[in-house]
Amino acid sequence: MINDKLPKIWYGGDYNPEQWDAPVWAEDERMFKLAGIDVATINVFSWALIQPSEDTYDFSSLDELMDRLYKNGTYVCLATGTGAHPAWMAHRYPEVTRVDVKGRKRKFGGRHNSNPNSPVYRKFAAKLAGKLAERYKDHPGLVAWHVSNEFSNYDYSDLSEAAFRVWLKDRYGSLDALNKAWNTRFWGHTFYDWEEIVLPSELSEEWDGNRTNFQGISLDFRRFMSHSLLECYKIESDAIKEHSPNVPVTTNLMGFYDELDYFEWAKHMDVISWDNYPSLDTPVSFTAMAHDLMRGLKNGQPFMLMEQTPSQQNWQPYNSLKRPGVMRLWSYQAVARGADTVLFFQLRRSIGACEKYHGAVIEHVGHEHTRVFRECAELGKELGQLGDQLLDARSAAKVGIMYDWENRWAINLSSGPSVALDYVNEIHKYYDALYQQNIEADMIGVEENLFKYEIVIAPVMYMVKPGFAEKVEVFVKAGGTFITTYFSGIVNENDLVTVGGYPGELRNVLGIWAEEIDALLPGMSNEIVMDKAWGNLSGSYKCDLLCDLIHAEGAEVLAEYGSDFYKGMPALTVNNFGEGKAYYVATSPEAEFLKGFLANLCAEKNIQPLVTAPEGIESVQRVKEGVSYLFLLNHTTGDLSADIGATERTDLLTGNKVSGSAVVPARGVLILSDKN
Repeated sequence: MINDKLPKIWYGGDYNPEQWDAPVWAEDERMFKLAGIDVATINVFSWALIQPSEDTYDFSSLDELMDRLYKNGTYVCLATGTGAHPAWMAHRYPEVTRVDVKGRKRKFGGRHNSNPNSPVYRKFAAKLAGKLAERYKDHPGLVAWHVSNEFSNYDYSDLSEAAFRVWLKDRYGSLDALNKAWNTRFWGHTFYDWEEIVLPSELSEEWDGNRTNFQGISLDFRRFMSHSLLECYKIESDAIKEHSPNVPVTTNLMGFYDELDYFEWAKHMDVISWDNYPSLDTPVSFTAMAHDLMRGLKNGQPFMLMEQTPSQQNWQPYNSLKRPGVMRLWSYQAVARGADTVLFFQLRRSIGACEKYHGAVIEHVGHEHTRVFRECAELGKELGQLGDQLLDARSAAKVGIMYDWENRWAINLSSGPSVALDYVNEIHKYYDALYQQNIEADMIGVEENLFKYEIVIAPVMYMVKPGFAEKVEVFVKAGGTFITTYFSGIVNENDLVTVGGYPGELRNVLGIWAEEIDALLPGMSNEIVMDKAWGNLSGSYKCDLLCDLIHAEGAEVLAEYGSDFYKGMPALTVNNFGEGKAYYVATSPEAEFLKGFLANLCAEKNIQPLVTAPEGIESVQRVKEGVSYLFLLNHTTGDLSADIGATERTDLLTGNKVSGSAVVPARGVLILSDKN
């Protein structure tokens, strides 16, 4: 439970009354009650209002707001407001604004424009967070702290360059070690003094986003900037904890956002929160995977859905409306996958600037007689009726899919083998193959305890960190099933190739070695040909993107390539290793192959689908104190039926008893409890 002051699924979202005059506030409070709103996230971008000058603070409006909301029955997730520094700060201390990758110095404007390595910014941010915590630590309406907002954006200033050198000294200890790690004898880059090291920007090593001359330098810079931004979070969190140690502290993450290593961030957050903004055409399974990743950041601990839109975004190329029922459906998808809150951006639409067309519970018309408000009020009522039944329920998945930000950075920075290689998309192919068969999977980091799972999948594990190969070997020897793919085991944590044959340190457990890697052009493909039928697999399947040319050295060949000069070479292998098995998928297969392949492995481990259902039904299970809660979500516009087995279950939303065939209405939801 996030905070026992409010033992239910929290419902509400970002609220910015400072953008409105006082007469509107009473109407907000009336409509909050109608909608079942019980939590408001406030003060997200109010630094300039609270601190009008360097030595002046004015908390009077925030005092009034905190009291008014609590009196109205609305609890507060209190933000520190540091996501946008005041104009006076940028004017008086120009160092607080960023320098971009092209070397251009930013002026005041926008948001997330603060230099994370500016001592001035850090001093003022920590001081403000401490003052807020000291003032509101005992307020009865306070249920959570929200540090800054959507931490993002790298900085290329002289301040960050100096801090990078300090970070490198701590990491490597000596220039000799650094030169070796970065392979600086290439292109005459040997460093003889720490001051010679510059940031990898478009003025030095990088161009066009992730293209770089020196992967080791650019990889360490990404580690450093993730660390720098995390330090900004930590100084505010520490300032809060000094006065308010028992109220959870968080900040809103952004799913698969590329620039920050969220597994490292999660270690310093009391609860994960994140902002979910899929497009109308985002695959439902991709959103599910993002929720599962957020749940996986803290070993399965439930998370906060901090933001979603009730209707539409304002910043996507095409800001489509959520169709009737979809807001409720996607809200329950989040709850099914671990969310203990359903919060929106925003509660009332602003009237100016770039977010005036971003959806809100209260639309510009200003009253409750809108489709969006009616849907929000209906959901608020349901969440109130659910009470605390689902709070802190956990996943019981027996399949884990590995995701690693540093591995993603290294792949993105790699000068080859294919510009089409997208780490997240390749992860999603494996996730989707399970999702389509109603088989649950957790998204996990490389530090996760593998023995929680029967099957661990690590697609495109290009970077093998120290100890990882040994960890996999122990898991497989003890009976686990491990799967990895092409372009795995290539480099170490410094992006230096592990010589002696790919897949490097994974070669022993996999029983194969890869001689070459072929990159197929767009429109080109090969075939995976099964030597003989195996469970759900037989015949041939299309493959594309990359093809590893591998040799079996102890592994059994299950399938071969069907064409080109490497026709007949292994495309799929399995190695018996101790009591377990390690599979190598040497290329990127079509979806039908992956569905059959993973279905076979799950059957071997007696991992059963949650339900038998047609396409369009999503099934998820959360477990709490021995009681399972089976969520069935219908993502289509027609009624669908799912076979849930003979056990009678109770739908928490209607009270109906269900067994056998369960009918899920169009864009509807069932939450089926097996509690007697």
